[in-house]
Amino acid sequence: MVFENLGTPTLLLNKDILENNCNLMQERAQEAGVKLRPHMKTAKSIEAYHLATKGGFEGITVSTLSEADFFANGGVTDILYAVGIVPSKLAQGQRIQDKGVKLSLITDNFSVVAALDEEALRLETTFPVLIEIDSGGQRGGVLPNSDDLIAIGKAIKSSKRLSLEGVLTHAGHSYHCSTPEEIVAIAEQERLAVVSAADRLRAAGLPCPVVSAGSTPTAVFAKSYEGLTDIRPGVYMFGDVDQMFIGVCRSNEIAASVLASVIGHNKAAKRILIDAGGLALSKDISASEFSSHTGYGLVCDLTGKVLEELYVESVHQEHGLIASVSGDLPFEELPVGSRVRILPIHACMTVAGYEQYEVHSSEGELLAKWDRVNRW
Repeated sequence: MVFENLGTPTLLLNKDILENNCNLMQERAQEAGVKLRPHMKTAKSIEAYHLATKGGFEGITVSTLSEADFFANGGVTDILYAVGIVPSKLAQGQRIQDKGVKLSLITDNFSVVAALDEEALRLETTFPVLIEIDSGGQRGGVLPNSDDLIAIGKAIKSSKRLSLEGVLTHAGHSYHCSTPEEIVAIAEQERLAVVSAADRLRAAGLPCPVVSAGSTPTAVFAKSYEGLTDIRPGVYMFGDVDQMFIGVCRSNEIAASVLASVIGHNKAAKRILIDAGGLALSKDISASEFSSHTGYGLVCDLTGKVLEELYVESVHQEHGLIASVSGDLPFEELPVGSRVRILPIHACMTVAGYEQYEVHSSEGELLAKWDRVNRW
């Protein structure tokens, strides 16, 4: 297989799986009658953007202004920066808007609205702003029934340089569910929170054209999208071991993997060493919430078939140590110099360590190199 000719560690991306994952989410959004505004924080690739939006969708979501600039340079004209904005970043935002982009911002803070308005006035620019709603994740956002919601809405409405675009939320707590039924419940909690917030703003005479929900798990399992205008899933494009354990995808639907070389056998410790450590795989072990034998990634052969019982149990900076659930390791089948593929625990974190994807088909043919953007 041509993977033998690549250096290691290398980030692989199966285009067939990626395209199929994108198609499924597009179909789901179309059937629900909502706009798909894919979150590009996982893929951070122009080519992936085109696959994610080819069904007639246009706008995207990003998590850094460097991402926004990267996609603006790639021709994207409708971008939502879904991280709380601070006045010092508006100048960078203005430069992105100057490229012909509608850059939407979010806030959950009443006092920052006046400062944003003042800075936008100084820059002689304008920005659409959404109010972030906490739908149970307890990360950012105001509660949908809080007085702060109306106060922030009125402050934006009365400002000189800001316009009230709507409300959005992200049910990040769905990542901790262990059954589809739990995710269904959180999806409904998420929907009701953001829709009720929109209803309160409208009842107060404030505009609320956008009602946006997020999260791959809730986008996949939601029973109702009533009242929503768009959804913002992201990791669905790639999938990962974490998503596999909560039922969002199967192992053969994970598009990204890390190609690694076997660099040693520690038979006394019953470990196989690979050249993919914490920097190549990340130190995210979120799937350990569901299984004690996932560690920092699951081990596959070069075709992508999961090697049962094997997982990356521990990592150092450039070393990964493969262990076995039973304690028996296939030293003969994986000699020093052989290669394996590691499925990421959390794709967003793993792929962030690389500047490019080695894009391949399901048959193992190398197709292209795709650049991705990092930085902030």
